[in-house]
Amino acid sequence: MALPAPRYFSGAECLLCPRQCRIPPGAFGRCGVRQNREGLPALPFYGYITALAEDPIEKKPLYHFRPGSSILSLGFAGCNLHCPFCQNFTISQSTDVPGRRLSPEELVKLARDRGFSQIAYTYSEPLIHIEYLLDCMALCRREGIANVLVSNGCINPEPAAEILALTDAANIDLKCFSNDTYERVLGGKLGTALGFIKTAHAAGVHLEITTLIVPGLNDSDAETRLCAEFIAGLSREIPWHLSAYHPDYRWDAPPTSPASLAQIARMGREQLSYVYTGNIVGENNTPCPHCGAVLVSRRGYRVDCTGLAQKQVDGKQVYCCTKCGGGTPISGNLL
Repeated sequence: MALPAPRYFSGAECLLCPRQCRIPPGAFGRCGVRQNREGLPALPFYGYITALAEDPIEKKPLYHFRPGSSILSLGFAGCNLHCPFCQNFTISQSTDVPGRRLSPEELVKLARDRGFSQIAYTYSEPLIHIEYLLDCMALCRREGIANVLVSNGCINPEPAAEILALTDAANIDLKCFSNDTYERVLGGKLGTALGFIKTAHAAGVHLEITTLIVPGLNDSDAETRLCAEFIAGLSREIPWHLSAYHPDYRWDAPPTSPASLAQIARMGREQLSYVYTGNIVGENNTPCPHCGAVLVSRRGYRVDCTGLAQKQVDGKQVYCCTKCGGGTPISGNLL
């Protein structure tokens, strides 16, 4: 596979994310995948896939984009954050992991052969492989395959705008609302993640937000309320996914209690129309905003979409409520 020219470098300095690593010859940036090879930037992990799976779209998690559908999911190696509680640390915090090479053309062919109409770039941090993503996403856009991005959103404004122009749907982590926690614990910047979310919303990308609730780190009433207020400031209709943490990697705090998650969800619903809880047992139903009927019922990854239908509006297929016929928050044109 021919490797493309690296982008977002100035000499030995990587300009992709706020770290702006100045990489010594023979070394890698903090993400572990962007290299200085004999004085020149290099991409030795271009097209290196560490995970390839068929997932329900709800696993991303995306609840308001093509509910009940399946998606081809790709994982990579490395990450530009170093969250000590990472749930995918085996691939995000190491590049010494098994994998395979797939060119963008091979990826699209594989998706077509298996009957997929959408691809997710997910699991570890896809944005540190931006050259590969841009190549894949441009090809998918031409072939009518939807691009789904699952990311921490921690890249600089110029590459953010470029990647989001090719993104159909995204779930972005809002890990906390403390710049100190982002910098000291995670190795990132709160402002960068907020900027990425704002850019995605302004670009018209279908957007959903996830916050992993870690006891003692980001679960205070004040901090979770700031998260909800920020999202609501963009739109009350953006789904907010509250995910329960469990001890992993280098973090051994007790797991998030269902009661705590439910309390944060109740607070979030004061400001947001759709707040969902994940990694705990329970239902996550989407009601019709007009009549209250259940549009989509969910229990785990078991999904019932019989409350949805499609109709033509201004020449476009849109989701509507089967009970009242009203419009819904669901997008993606796939039933």
